[in-house]
Amino acid sequence: MHKTLYSLLLIALFPACKSVNKADAPAADISYPATMRDTTAGDTYFGTKVPDPYRWLENDTSLATQDWVKVENKVTRDYLGKIPFREDLRARLNSLWNFEKFSSPFRVAKYIYFYKNTGLQNQSVLYRQADGEREAELFLDPNTFSITGTTSLAGIDFTQDGSLAAYQISEGGSDWRKVIVLDAVTKKQIGDTLRDVKFSGLSWKGHEGFYYSSYDKPKEGSQLSGKTQIHKLFYHKLNTPQSSDVLVFGGSAQPFRYVGGQVSENEHWLIITAGNSTYGNELMLQDISKPGAPIKTIVGNEKNNIGFLDADDTHFYFQSDVDAPNGKIMIADISAPETSHWKELIPEQPQPLSASTASGYIFCTYLKDAISLVLQYDYSGKKIREITLPGPGSANGFYARRTDKQLFYTFTSYIYPTTIFQFDPATGSSTVFKKSGVQFNPDDYESKQVFYTSKDGTKIPMLITSKKGMKRDGKNPTLLYGYGGFSVSLTPYFWTGAVVLLENGGIYAVPNLRGGGEYGEKWHEAGIKMKKQNVFDDFKAAAKYLVDSGYTSREKLAIEGGSNGGLLIGACITQDPGMAKVAFPAVGVMDMLRYNKFTAGAGWSFDYGTGEESKEMFEYLKGYSPVHNIKEAEYPATMVTTADHDDRVVPAHSFKFAAALQANQKGTNPVLIRVETKAGHGAGMSTQQVIDELTDQWSFMFYNMGITPDVKKKSLN
Repeated sequence: MHKTLYSLLLIALFPACKSVNKADAPAADISYPATMRDTTAGDTYFGTKVPDPYRWLENDTSLATQDWVKVENKVTRDYLGKIPFREDLRARLNSLWNFEKFSSPFRVAKYIYFYKNTGLQNQSVLYRQADGEREAELFLDPNTFSITGTTSLAGIDFTQDGSLAAYQISEGGSDWRKVIVLDAVTKKQIGDTLRDVKFSGLSWKGHEGFYYSSYDKPKEGSQLSGKTQIHKLFYHKLNTPQSSDVLVFGGSAQPFRYVGGQVSENEHWLIITAGNSTYGNELMLQDISKPGAPIKTIVGNEKNNIGFLDADDTHFYFQSDVDAPNGKIMIADISAPETSHWKELIPEQPQPLSASTASGYIFCTYLKDAISLVLQYDYSGKKIREITLPGPGSANGFYARRTDKQLFYTFTSYIYPTTIFQFDPATGSSTVFKKSGVQFNPDDYESKQVFYTSKDGTKIPMLITSKKGMKRDGKNPTLLYGYGGFSVSLTPYFWTGAVVLLENGGIYAVPNLRGGGEYGEKWHEAGIKMKKQNVFDDFKAAAKYLVDSGYTSREKLAIEGGSNGGLLIGACITQDPGMAKVAFPAVGVMDMLRYNKFTAGAGWSFDYGTGEESKEMFEYLKGYSPVHNIKEAEYPATMVTTADHDDRVVPAHSFKFAAALQANQKGTNPVLIRVETKAGHGAGMSTQQVIDELTDQWSFMFYNMGITPDVKKKSLN
């Protein structure tokens, strides 16, 4: 930024400010920064000039932007700090979170590994327990990675015999990772730390080394917001420098945005997937048991999702949605892996499929109205059984190595705290392995599914969770949460943060919007590109249903969504500012004409389309893009949230949206932006960061609804 422009910004930030009379504001006078508007910035699309007055906020490393963030965070802190029950809410959340938490265990050789958090530890700790031993030993403690607890363990992969482990760490929530290799016996590091790894798994080839993926790190501008276009698959040989790692696939000769490599369990095959969008991939195979074997293309287009499941001595097993939008299982001979020779093993069902393998079986998890249905098959395609689950909810897991005689899975729902089960694949019996210790009595609550009608007549399912005996008098504080994109399915899960709402007579409602994957690829495609408005209409219809049915009123309704869900909230409040009292757009995609200019955003074009591809697409995107559709209006009490290390949906989206919303807010409802430091898109946040953010959100919501919550420690019946 030019020095003159920076000086003008400082003048704009401080003396000239917009005040709200104390009588009109719930907590205090609010003076928003009169954020500088650049009247010259903008782009031209098909002859139409689109102004972009806050583009300077895209420069996240400039002093001007940093000073703007500091002032905005101070405004937010000052407002939240005057809410009288905020610290009591924080204490209640700390109490709710303070119980032992366990992950589902996984077996590696003679050990069972699992994550454990004693209660309020910032990061969960990885333990292991040997067969026959009564006590577990600490294996890796991410809380020692940084003083602030904001460096997280972002994945770990072991060799088949468990003697070596490679793990990834994320600093401050960034998608850029470091990789460290351990001798799993001595727990000492082997070789140097690999740097600048992004969107990658780690897959071992024997004990020699492993495959990983990354991009060239941007050299100009911000390394967090710079565009990442060409993904590469590398092979790293142990005890050699990263600079000598071998490029296996990708790069300028094979330009793909997303490339991944996986070694089959029998260690004979490298499976490579490559694609340019979040849907559709090519698939390649390489026989790594034969030195110098070529990479062979099996699927040479990106028209469908093709996933590798397993390989044995005679066959490959794949999940495919070719001519099967809900997915099916295919089998191919090792000697003839081309798609023309594939045969159907398990046919498509009316529900969308997610498959996994474990203990010599194939497990097919189907979604029936967003509820899990799990079927177990053998490798000949014969159905063995339906897995008996505790009730309607979400089951996850059902993966293990072929030789494992037992496996673990989790089950949860909005009123069923996450429970770990041990499963015997031979008999089909499930036994409780670990119960949750959260302060919550499921008998006091209910979660029921309703179907409401969207604008075009489509029936949309929604789960509504509340206390039993709740009155439909329109007075219940309600949080409506949505996503609607990228084929992501919102299935029932227990969220500790929702307990504060539920125990105060509130409602937590989650609709399954089009754009998601709850009803397969057709449901997904009904909410993308030129049909994206369906997603917003579905969400607005959910809000209307809750109000019309007496669950709540507009004055007691809050709406929330993150990432693509942040776009959902931004679009809904700019289209219908009066739809809710409170809005929480989190880490949202707010500039639909420039999202593809940053990090890996260009890969989202399958869902969104781009402003450059056609005049029709440009006009459609501009027609709902949140930053381009803010006008003077009375908007909900809004708290925009983002983070300084979000290198997936860069914070500039939220900066520009908040600045424009503050400048155009005509009512007395506050418009704040909360910028978390040393955090990214959400993954890896410390426990303290999670509690702090929830404290601020619940405080903001209750206060602006005129409700003083009862946040004394509750006792279970």
